[in-house]
Amino acid sequence: MNHVKKIVAGATLIGALLGGGALAITALPANAATNTTTTASTSASGTDASHTRDETKGGHVGANGVTEALLTGDTAAKVKAAALAANPGATIERVENDAEGATYEAHIVKADGTSATVKLDGSFTVTATETGGPGH
Repeated sequence: MNHVKKIVAGATLIGALLGGGALAITALPANAATNTTTTASTSASGTDASHTRDETKGGHVGANGVTEALLTGDTAAKVKAAALAANPGATIERVENDAEGATYEAHIVKADGTSATVKLDGSFTVTATETGGPGH
């Protein structure tokens, strides 16, 4: 009788494992379908967002082929100081080399809320201030 109980218990265990495995397999595709997500990102112009310029990273290319790059270290500090001295109360958005004639430029928001670009020469002297946002 002991032998029969072991066979029945073993068969029950095997049946449970097979049944549970079959249940898991049939549930898997449905579960996988509900967890799949697709994301698409476009800008306002309808182009892929990966091609949208991030203004905080510089990158404008001038007609002369020069690509603007963000400034760092002492150079960035000197450009910021000169731009702020010429525009009290302004905040700096970014500082970079200039691709359009000046050595450096600082993109700022003036105290009155307007955007401007401060142009500087190699001696960190302000040579011009252009008002307006990108493209002025």
